Amino acid sequence: MARKELFRTGLLVLTSPAAQLPFQIGGALRSASEMINGTLYVHLHPGLRPPSSTTSPCSRAALSPVTWEVSQMVSNVYTKATDICSHLDVRVFLANIKGHGVAGNVPAALHTPCHSPEVVLTDYSSIDDLKRLHDVEAFFRSYVQNRYECNASIKLFVPDVGSKEGQSAPGETQQPGESTVGSADGGPPSYSDVVLGGTFDRLHNAHKILLSTACLLAERRVLIGVADGALLQGKLLNELIEPYEQRLSALRSFLSDVHPHLCYDIVPITDPFGPAITDSLLQCIVVSEETRKGGQAVNRKRKEKGLPVLEVHEIKLIADRHHASHEEMKISSSSLRARLLGTLLKPPQPVKAIRGIFLLQVKPNIPPVPFVIGLTGISASGKSSVARRLEALGAVHVDCDVLGHQAYLPGTSAHASIVEEFGEDILSEDGTINRKELGKKVFSEKEKLKKLTDIVWPEIARLAKKVIADCVEKGVRVCVLDAAVLLEAGWINMVHEVWVVLIPEDEAVRRIVERDGVTDDSAKKRLSNQLSNQRRAEEANVVLCTYWQPQVTQKQVEKAWKLLLGRIAR
Repeated sequence: MARKELFRTGLLVLTSPAAQLPFQIGGALRSASEMINGTLYVHLHPGLRPPSSTTSPCSRAALSPVTWEVSQMVSNVYTKATDICSHLDVRVFLANIKGHGVAGNVPAALHTPCHSPEVVLTDYSSIDDLKRLHDVEAFFRSYVQNRYECNASIKLFVPDVGSKEGQSAPGETQQPGESTVGSADGGPPSYSDVVLGGTFDRLHNAHKILLSTACLLAERRVLIGVADGALLQGKLLNELIEPYEQRLSALRSFLSDVHPHLCYDIVPITDPFGPAITDSLLQCIVVSEETRKGGQAVNRKRKEKGLPVLEVHEIKLIADRHHASHEEMKISSSSLRARLLGTLLKPPQPVKAIRGIFLLQVKPNIPPVPFVIGLTGISASGKSSVARRLEALGAVHVDCDVLGHQAYLPGTSAHASIVEEFGEDILSEDGTINRKELGKKVFSEKEKLKKLTDIVWPEIARLAKKVIADCVEKGVRVCVLDAAVLLEAGWINMVHEVWVVLIPEDEAVRRIVERDGVTDDSAKKRLSNQLSNQRRAEEANVVLCTYWQPQVTQKQVEKAWKLLLGRIAR
């Protein structure tokens, strides 16, 4: 079979009758995913058929009214896409099925998508013969170009959705997206102004259902509160949440694509309510099963302020059939962040390749072999356990804690400098440095602590470089520089990639208390004197997390190791 041509962006026109379309969506998406590798736009027009003659022009049809059936189709597309083509950015156009808030019920101008479609696909398959195929292609080309600004050299493919493999199974037509508001007979109600909120990190299909529902309900404006600041702190792997501006950009891109005719107010919120409890124009709030209580809390606050309560439109959660044992069963940003663990989040910048190995141009003195991983993390992050796992896979473990103890030994230059700086009263009877006595002198004064680190850190770096240099002669491919102070000491310039082990701070406190027998306050103070998880994550090329069971950590490390070997082999 000839390999199909891949396109970055495509437009899928779904035309099956409304009663059949739920059974056709899966097959159409599967076929589309074999041709598209970026953005897939979906245009819903159930029952669309080419005229018997293509000599008559293909005019723009009036907008279809919003019905429960159509609303359900939109949800079905996103739900099916999650299972079938999660790698695609699927976006269902809403303007053509939306009668609210559009003058004359017909868009005034062609819609310009953010990404111009390179190919048009359709589930239309009632083609009698090859001569008819030409007419069908001409019709759909005209149909699309009368609605969207797109490439004039557009091609038409008719996916095979007739096989059982491509069809949805009976009973799968009822998908998440139903509401607790209105009745199925009259269709969804409409509201002038609709509000919703969320983190909207790594915009996924559950977000798209929530946003699309708000667009279908709104006549004029959609107000969106985007969680930021303190609202992010309790979220799992919050260090990997996209910056606010990036999430804002993704929302604007999606909304301008699916329905450009509404007014969108997108604002950051740092408390659970935001403008939902102060905006008197709002009429409806869209929530999920998970955030139902939040919608109820908003209405209590509005009552207290003398504002009318909002209709609560609830969307069902979407099951994630691909979730791992430690991930949520629903589609969630937390699970998407967890799947980033072990992957290359960003290459070292600036980069160049020597013998297939990424090197920093600002670090010309780093030999290409062995490849050096700088591994760091806060106290009790599990950093050393990760280093041991990497060692078991074939890396050489360069333990800077061990080297630190060596740096203090009598006869080293660091030992002599420390005694000269802090006095002989820090020495034990055998001439070794009494770390406890030294600590009394330095840990209460930042200037003295800096003097100590200025002596010790360069010596540890020298010892580490010697170990790494010895690895060259032994043919070692990868070294792991295990260093809690990797960033503080400036040792980032000794490594090719920075790997950070994250752990929620409350879990780190629990581990420190259990391991060292100290109080909660003492553990928290220790962590407060270190670089934060967030600061470390900002420097990370790869992130790992030991929060879950040991076998989960092992899978992360194996994944990271496999991907690393792939990078250095190229």
